[in-house]
Amino acid sequence: MRQLWIQVPKGEGDRVIDVAKTYKGVNLAQLEAMSGGDRIDIVLVHVTNSRVEGFLADLEAIDNLHVNLFPEGVIALRPPPSEAPDQVTDVRQRSPIEIFLAGMQSVGSWWGFLSYAAVAGVVVWIGLYTNTNYLLVAAMLIAPFAGPAMNVAIATARGDRLLLGRSLLRYFSAISLSVAVAALLSFILQQRLATQLMLATSQISEAAVLLPLAAGAAGAIHLIQSERSSLVSGAAVGVLVAASLAPPAGLVGMAIAMGETDMALSGLFLLLLQLAGINLAATLIFRWRGLTARGARYKRGKRGILPIVVSVTVAILAGLLVWQFTNPPFLQRSTRAQMATAAVQSLIQDDPWVQPVQVDARFTEPDVSGQNTLLVTVYAQKQAGIAAGNEEVRDRLSRAIRSQLQSQEYDVTPLIDITVFDAPGSPGN
Repeated sequence: MRQLWIQVPKGEGDRVIDVAKTYKGVNLAQLEAMSGGDRIDIVLVHVTNSRVEGFLADLEAIDNLHVNLFPEGVIALRPPPSEAPDQVTDVRQRSPIEIFLAGMQSVGSWWGFLSYAAVAGVVVWIGLYTNTNYLLVAAMLIAPFAGPAMNVAIATARGDRLLLGRSLLRYFSAISLSVAVAALLSFILQQRLATQLMLATSQISEAAVLLPLAAGAAGAIHLIQSERSSLVSGAAVGVLVAASLAPPAGLVGMAIAMGETDMALSGLFLLLLQLAGINLAATLIFRWRGLTARGARYKRGKRGILPIVVSVTVAILAGLLVWQFTNPPFLQRSTRAQMATAAVQSLIQDDPWVQPVQVDARFTEPDVSGQNTLLVTVYAQKQAGIAAGNEEVRDRLSRAIRSQLQSQEYDVTPLIDITVFDAPGSPGN
């Protein structure tokens, strides 16, 4: 339920009351007042969120109309008292005008905005440099990427060229500053080696596109939902959006400073994928919920902006996916490593000589030119009664694993490290 204070010229208050009743307004009140020496009517109206824009649209014909819209939800109780439980559960989604105005209000000062982006760059750099996962979470909380991301989607759905330009400028300014801060810190400390967390961030899955789509959808749903019906906090949604952007931004900056081209390209791919995916998902949801080029108190939208921006976004997303799936395993290393681990695990389980203890396959830092180095580490235990020596078992497994990976066309150079343990109770144990 939203509360509005409507200020109109004397005699127009009854008209506002009549319009409010058509929108099932409750707890209506009309007051007489003075403003600048003129008599005016002030009407207090409570209407559900979803009816705010239609209500305001029907009032636009009144000259000298002033509206105070309170964005916080209110509980409007009315007789009979026995219906109070039903009255407070009547919670609706926000109207398009509320979603648009909320997005506009999130545009804060440039100084504070860029300050948070710089601090996020510092924190994400520390997290990646020291292999500290919780610092990446802290960077996601600080990074101010969610606001511009949602504003870009709102501007796309509304066809607002001015808001779109401003939001994109803030978007790329924040990301560029975070990248620059991370690069500067790596340059100052003369970083030469990639950390394990950097390597993990650069390992891209075939399902990477799902994260930005989910983040964009979650961000849009949060803005659409009334605050009393939202089950997720705004901070949590902001973290989800920032999770798509903060670690790749830090990775790009650090990789540039280190001269790691492949790693920088992986981070850049992730950034572009996140930007396109978030915008596409959020735009479609905003459009579905009624954000159009024209609405109450909003006339500057252009209908041609939406198809143009969506087409460009889809083209970018499609191009990135084509790049990902036509250059294996460069942009599919996470998935390929998991597939290789599963293949080796299955091979050892079927081997009559040994049973698996632990199997791991991972891509190493891309320092060897011309090859995709896959490090396969195997711990296996001989079956009871196997007379073959450990060296013979290792050679046999190594040949089988190499043949398995090559037959499945993983396009990798496997480096295989096998440790074989004797069976419990065998001589020497």
